[in-house]
Amino acid sequence: MRRLLARRMKFHLLGAFLISMGCATLYKFGVAEPRKRAYAEFYKSYDPMKDFEAMKAAGVLECAPPK
Repeated sequence: MRRLLARRMKFHLLGAFLISMGCATLYKFGVAEPRKRAYAEFYKSYDPMKDFEAMKAAGVLECAPPK
Protein backbone atom coordinates (compact mmCIF):
# COMPACT_ATOMS: atom_id res chain seq x y z
CA MET A 1 0.00 0.00 0.00
CA ARG A 2 3.01 2.28 0.10
CA ARG A 3 3.02 5.00 -2.53
CA LEU A 4 -0.26 3.73 -3.96
CA LEU A 5 -1.64 7.25 -4.38
CA ALA A 6 1.51 8.45 -6.16
CA ARG A 7 1.47 5.54 -8.62
CA ARG A 8 -2.22 5.87 -9.35
CA MET A 9 -1.92 9.65 -9.70
CA LYS A 10 0.84 9.32 -12.30
CA PHE A 11 -1.29 6.90 -14.28
CA HIS A 12 -4.41 9.07 -14.08
CA LEU A 13 -2.56 12.29 -14.89
CA LEU A 14 -1.01 10.70 -17.96
CA GLY A 15 -4.38 9.31 -19.04
CA ALA A 16 -6.14 12.63 -18.50
CA PHE A 17 -3.46 14.46 -20.48
CA LEU A 18 -3.67 12.04 -23.39
CA ILE A 19 -7.47 12.13 -23.47
CA SER A 20 -7.56 15.93 -23.35
CA MET A 21 -4.99 16.22 -26.16
CA GLY A 22 -7.02 13.73 -28.21
CA CYS A 23 -10.22 15.70 -27.68
CA ALA A 24 -8.49 18.96 -28.59
CA THR A 25 -7.10 17.40 -31.77
CA LEU A 26 -10.47 15.96 -32.74
CA TYR A 27 -12.15 19.34 -32.16
CA LYS A 28 -9.52 21.19 -34.19
CA PHE A 29 -9.74 18.91 -37.22
CA GLY A 30 -13.40 17.95 -36.86
CA VAL A 31 -14.95 21.35 -36.08
CA ALA A 32 -12.58 24.32 -36.26
CA GLU A 33 -10.86 23.63 -39.59
CA PRO A 34 -14.09 22.82 -41.51
CA ARG A 35 -15.66 25.96 -40.05
CA LYS A 36 -12.70 28.07 -41.21
CA ARG A 37 -12.94 26.58 -44.69
CA ALA A 38 -16.70 27.22 -44.83
CA TYR A 39 -16.27 30.87 -43.84
CA ALA A 40 -13.44 31.34 -46.35
CA GLU A 41 -15.55 29.79 -49.12
CA PHE A 42 -18.54 31.97 -48.21
CA TYR A 43 -16.56 35.21 -48.23
CA LYS A 44 -14.85 34.43 -51.56
CA SER A 45 -18.07 35.19 -53.41
CA TYR A 46 -19.82 37.45 -50.86
CA ASP A 47 -20.89 40.85 -52.18
CA PRO A 48 -21.92 43.12 -49.31
CA MET A 49 -23.51 45.73 -51.59
CA LYS A 50 -25.72 43.10 -53.22
CA ASP A 51 -26.75 41.88 -49.76
CA PHE A 52 -27.44 45.46 -48.66
CA GLU A 53 -29.62 46.12 -51.69
CA ALA A 54 -31.57 42.90 -51.07
CA MET A 55 -32.20 43.84 -47.43
CA LYS A 56 -33.12 47.38 -48.46
CA ALA A 57 -35.62 46.09 -51.02
CA ALA A 58 -37.13 43.74 -48.43
CA GLY A 59 -37.63 46.62 -45.97
CA VAL A 60 -35.43 45.13 -43.26
CA LEU A 61 -33.38 48.27 -42.67
CA GLU A 62 -34.99 51.27 -40.97
CA CYS A 63 -32.23 53.68 -42.04
CA ALA A 64 -32.70 52.85 -45.74
CA PRO A 65 -36.40 52.53 -46.59
CA PRO A 66 -37.34 50.60 -49.72
CA LYS A 67 -38.15 52.55 -52.86
